[in-house]
Amino acid sequence: MQTVLRTPAVSGRPSAAPSRVGQPTRVANVRPVAAAVLNRPDSEEGLTYKKAGVDIDAGDELVERIKKMNPRADIGGFGGMVPFGDSYLVAGTDGVGTKLKLAFDMNKHDTVGIDLVAMSVNDIITLGAKPLFFLDYYATGALEVDVAEKVIKGIVEGCNQSDCILLGGETAEMPGFYQKGEYDLAGFAVGAVKKDKLIDGKKNIKQGDVVLGFSSSGVHSNGFSLVRKVLEVSGTSLHDPCPWDASKKMGEALIAPTVIYVRKVLELHEKIGLKGVVHITGGGMTENIPRIIPKGLGVNIKDGSWPMPELFKWVQKTGKVPVDDMRRTFNLGVGLIVVVGPSQVDAVKALAPDAFVLGEIVPGNGVQYV
Repeated sequence: MQTVLRTPAVSGRPSAAPSRVGQPTRVANVRPVAAAVLNRPDSEEGLTYKKAGVDIDAGDELVERIKKMNPRADIGGFGGMVPFGDSYLVAGTDGVGTKLKLAFDMNKHDTVGIDLVAMSVNDIITLGAKPLFFLDYYATGALEVDVAEKVIKGIVEGCNQSDCILLGGETAEMPGFYQKGEYDLAGFAVGAVKKDKLIDGKKNIKQGDVVLGFSSSGVHSNGFSLVRKVLEVSGTSLHDPCPWDASKKMGEALIAPTVIYVRKVLELHEKIGLKGVVHITGGGMTENIPRIIPKGLGVNIKDGSWPMPELFKWVQKTGKVPVDDMRRTFNLGVGLIVVVGPSQVDAVKALAPDAFVLGEIVPGNGVQYV
């Protein structure tokens, strides 16, 4: 393996926070969807994420095993933390998953770098951390400089949107390991938050608090193994017009980069004070919201209360995907969630008019769709 380090020469290297933060296996606007769209009878012949090759339960089991071998780390949140004076350093790591297959097939490499940054910075801001720097890992069988340049240009753009710097990275050339024209990406974000500004939902969230959402741009970077399987079984090409919008090709809709919510979340937290923040990634709302909710509390999500993109309706209908799998695989149009007290809702909407009320915190356990 030939590796090319892209890290500037600096004296010393800070100790890293735990990079294994216990995320579930990554599973990755129109008018509000009628509840009937998602609640139609499930088909026994329908596709599921597991049938597409991704087993969320296996990923959860691995996390439980890691917790036992690494008891010093508080695994299960969206970022790993270490104390640093009056602050916490917060670190997160992630990749882009099989969305990269779309980039290969479409020969479009300039936006997956944005996805890479988004997946990590959107995680660490759930704790209130301001991203400081980002590192990337680019691995390929044979280095194509023009392609790599486009990818890294996207990473720089993602860092710019996050107000952090691309501090360095590594390019690994590994002949015989990847197919011709393919590569893989991993990213690592580090941020900081003052200890008295840490967002800790398990301590602050109470019954009656309100859950608000912010729209995604589409699939983001989770669920593409299932999307690709639906494309395959339906005979749909990335170059076909979207059934819901003939002016756009399917590939364009699917490869839209992940929204970066850094500025929005940090502004809301600074001016209002957020009780909890959730990045909706693998596991959807069903598995991600409970990660920040105190024991004994759950959340009621009102079906049809948000603008679900037609893309998800097409995936479910075409793939006959059961409703529970849709909810456990995709963001369904909600990329990020914040939790505030009832008296703060108007202030959130004043600062962020695109916010929409999804539901409320109630006694119970887990997420209920009502």
